[in-house]
Amino acid sequence: MVAVAAVGLVAAVVNWLLVHWWLLLVLILLAAVGGIGWWQQCTQRILWEQARARALRYQLAQLDGLSHQQFEYAIRDLMQRDGCADAVQVGGQGDLGADVKATDPQGRRWVIQCKHRQHGERGAAVGTPELQVLNGTGRPVHKADVVVLVTNGRITQPGRAFARQQWLYLVDRRVLGSWTAGSRPLWDLLPALPAPRKPSQHS
Repeated sequence: MVAVAAVGLVAAVVNWLLVHWWLLLVLILLAAVGGIGWWQQCTQRILWEQARARALRYQLAQLDGLSHQQFEYAIRDLMQRDGCADAVQVGGQGDLGADVKATDPQGRRWVIQCKHRQHGERGAAVGTPELQVLNGTGRPVHKADVVVLVTNGRITQPGRAFARQQWLYLVDRRVLGSWTAGSRPLWDLLPALPAPRKPSQHS
C-alpha cells in the first residue's frame, strides 16, 4: 500500500506540473538568473582580489614595523602578487630554514628564509651562521631551485661571500625596497637564476 501511495503521489505531482507547466518554467528561469548572478559575483570577487594583489606595495618603514611572522606573511603575499599562486608561509618551530615556499610561473621552486630586524639596518647584521643553516636545508631538504635569504637589515661581508660560493640569493634592504615598493617580480631583480623548468608564457 505504501508503494501504491508513493506511485499515486508521484502521478499527482506530475499531473499538477503538466497543468501548471508555466510555474516550473518560472522556477527554472529564477534558478538560472540566480546562478548567473552568483557566478558573476564570484568572478568579480576573484578579479578584485587579483587587482588588489597586483597593487600590493610596501615601504621599508612599514616592513620595519612588522613582527617577524607578519614579515613572513608580507613576503608570501609579494610572491603571490608576482604570480606564485601556491606561495605559502611555513615559518615556525622546526621549519628547517624555510619561512616561505613558492613556485614561480617558470616552474622554479623557491625557498625563502626571512630575517626581520626591528631596527632595520641598525639591527644586527645577518651573518654566515644563518646562511649555513639555509644552505644545509634549502636544496637537500626542501628541493628548492632558488634558495633566498630576505632581510630588511644588513648582511655581513663574510655572509655575502659564503652566499656567492653556495649559490644562495640575497635580498638585502636595498633590493627589498626595490621589490616591495615596485611592480617587478623578485626574479627580475636577482642575477643568474636557474633556467626555467617550463617555458615562460612570455618566451
